[in-house]
Amino acid sequence: MVLLKKINNKAKTDQNSGFGTNANSYGGRFVNKNGTANIEKRGMHLLRRISWYHTMIDMPNWRFLSILFSFYIAINFVFAVLYYAIGIEHLDGITTSGGLLDQFGQAYFFSAQTFTTVGYGHISPTGFLTSALSAAEALIGLLSFAIATGLFFGRFSKPTAFLKFSHNALISPYGQNKALMIRLVPFKNTNFTDATAKVTLGMSIEEDGKMTNKFYSLALELSHINALSLSWTLVHPITENSPLYNFTEDDFKKIHGEILVFITTFDDMFSNTVAASTSYTFDEVVYGAKFETMYDRSDDGSKTILHLDKLNRFDPVNLV
Repeated sequence: MVLLKKINNKAKTDQNSGFGTNANSYGGRFVNKNGTANIEKRGMHLLRRISWYHTMIDMPNWRFLSILFSFYIAINFVFAVLYYAIGIEHLDGITTSGGLLDQFGQAYFFSAQTFTTVGYGHISPTGFLTSALSAAEALIGLLSFAIATGLFFGRFSKPTAFLKFSHNALISPYGQNKALMIRLVPFKNTNFTDATAKVTLGMSIEEDGKMTNKFYSLALELSHINALSLSWTLVHPITENSPLYNFTEDDFKKIHGEILVFITTFDDMFSNTVAASTSYTFDEVVYGAKFETMYDRSDDGSKTILHLDKLNRFDPVNLV
């Protein structure tokens, strides 16, 4: 619980946070570590409240490929069962000397050839029902591959901010005072320019006998840079105008608060503006630490080496 008097009265609240003020209506953090909203939507049918296109575009590669292969195997199994139910004798070219499993396997692979429109010609349908079923399967196969192709293209062409944030935010020395520091880095062979950062502090505060969410925009030493090629440490000086001005190490352990980070930048490869976000709860803030430098000069002095594995490394320091 945060007492209202603990908050610096010189800090101005942010009314444009996009989050509600009723703390009793919120559960958990405002924003997940991966930048997605910590919201579960209910009250509408699943098929209406979920965009399957966005779901397929955003899911991990292994899951996406697993769904495609599973769908391919399953739909061919369904059509093989239908062919077998109509009668295996209506598939000209199938070897009937084998057992039932062998005949079903031949029907399955005929289905795969029809679905992919390969058509080796070894087996062909005879009779109206079998021919109609194979024609329908060929159409479904064409449409399925068109959808899969569109999804593959969407996944490869989707503008993505390939940025990684440090796992922890730090309270570090800053001149004669202290500062909140958060580090981020581009981790792929992309070229980011015109990067802008916005950091918001959210806390649950007891006001007039009830818990209220309060949000504060944190002023940054640099909120905009022309090029984002190396690591970028976002620095919020904890001055007398900062809502964190009176906070001690114990306060970060006891108070329920969250730091929201929003980044927008222009990606030359996609020729588009991309965005990334994350958040840090107060238990993810390390009080009295300083980030290690992530880059140095190469041995021959011709390049700058950016060490991505040092993103989360920091050294403890004493704060006065």
